[in-house]
Amino acid sequence: MDSGILLVISAAIALIVGVVAGRFIFAKNTKKQLEDAEYQSQNIIKEAELRAETIKKEKQLEAKERFVQLKSDHDREVLDRNRKMGEAENRVKQKETTINQKEASLEKQSKENEAIKENLNRQIELVNQKRTELEKHQEEHIRKLEKVAGLSAEDAKSQLIESMKQEAHTQALSLQQEIIEDAKLKANKEARKIVIQSIQRTAAEQTIENTVTVFNLETDEIKGQIIGREGRNIRAIEAATGVDLIVDDTPEAIILSSFDPLRREIARLSLQRLVSDGRIHPARIEEVVEKTRRQLEEQVMEIGERTVIEMGIHGLHKELIRIVGKMRFRSSYGQNLLMHSRETANLCGIMAAELGMNPKLAKRAGLLHDIGKVPDEETELSHALLGAKLAEKYGENPAVINAIGAHHDEMEMLYVISPIVQACDAISGARPGARREIMQQYLQRIKDLENLALAYQGVEKAYAIQAGRELRVIVEADKVSDVDSDKLSFEIAQKIQTEMTYPGQIKVTVIREKRAVNVAR
Repeated sequence: MDSGILLVISAAIALIVGVVAGRFIFAKNTKKQLEDAEYQSQNIIKEAELRAETIKKEKQLEAKERFVQLKSDHDREVLDRNRKMGEAENRVKQKETTINQKEASLEKQSKENEAIKENLNRQIELVNQKRTELEKHQEEHIRKLEKVAGLSAEDAKSQLIESMKQEAHTQALSLQQEIIEDAKLKANKEARKIVIQSIQRTAAEQTIENTVTVFNLETDEIKGQIIGREGRNIRAIEAATGVDLIVDDTPEAIILSSFDPLRREIARLSLQRLVSDGRIHPARIEEVVEKTRRQLEEQVMEIGERTVIEMGIHGLHKELIRIVGKMRFRSSYGQNLLMHSRETANLCGIMAAELGMNPKLAKRAGLLHDIGKVPDEETELSHALLGAKLAEKYGENPAVINAIGAHHDEMEMLYVISPIVQACDAISGARPGARREIMQQYLQRIKDLENLALAYQGVEKAYAIQAGRELRVIVEADKVSDVDSDKLSFEIAQKIQTEMTYPGQIKVTVIREKRAVNVAR
């Protein structure tokens, strides 16, 4: 038992010695780690100090460079300010010199005026003296005349005034008639001159629009792809574009039919892309049509911007520029609307310049006068009133608004440029070849024009000539006098103006002649 206790005691002693030795070794290692950590921290601190010193020097250099830059800018500003001040001082000195010269000239002129005034006073005194003497002589002369004529001066004066009044009235009537005739002749001549010069200087080309567009194909095999299975592709194209596709026996061609040129253009470009791509199916058709529509909107804006730049018109609202661009794809009586508006604007600018008015304002009104023909939504207003409403909405000049609304006499003309726009619109539309109408409508209008004249008493024959722009009326000499001819011409012109619709103007010429015919046998 004693040996067991000894073993336990020896084991405990050995364990205690091991623990003490371990702690001694651990303490030794910990001290070494602390020394290493202190050494590394000193190295980090030194590196941080060096880095801070480097950054400090860099910032000092940057500050110096910035200071030099600011000083240079300040010196340059000071020099520039000094130069401007020197120029201002020179201008002030020049003005002072000019003022001094003017003051000297005014003083000299004032002295001359004083001398002239004194001279005039002397002359006035002489005139007054002579007037007094003349009045005395006149009184003596009047007394002698009264004695010889047996009439008092007042009676003679009254008789003379009455006779002179009658003579002056007769001469005034004659002179008034001559002045009126001369004014009419000169006014018509000057007006024709301005109109002819304006037309010659613009000479815009005219484009006749149709309601169909021909889309050419490389081969007839593509028609089957465009039609699609059971016609699904062609139905998708018509539904997406609003254009009728006519596929007939015409070789290598498809006809696109629509009253709207913008829709036809979208359909044409979409078909061109689909045929080039080769993938034609309803989903692809809708995608291409939508993409084409967006690109055409951008093209419309580009056309509008290019137009206003070429016309020299500035400050136009973006929406009005878009409407001007849309005019490129609209037509009126077969006349391209943008070409018509450009020509009207040029004519307005020329006429306004000839009349001493503002040509830029007139040109602006001429370009915008038909914006009501391209509305984004349907309305019951006429295109003139709708155009005036749009111009007012987008902040246009009141004169431009009135010119747009009054160019078809649907508003009262309040500004001088309004009749100019109306006249130029008529000139552009009435030019031969500018507009087109159906042959049947044209023949019916000519026939109605002749029948209107034949309905009057004493009219023997009536002929519409020059494409309906002149009406020749031949009357019976026994039934219609010369005075009645003037009256008949006026009445026919007024009736045509109130009852018929026609482009431009119609000249009515009444011809009355007496023929005596005999045959020598």
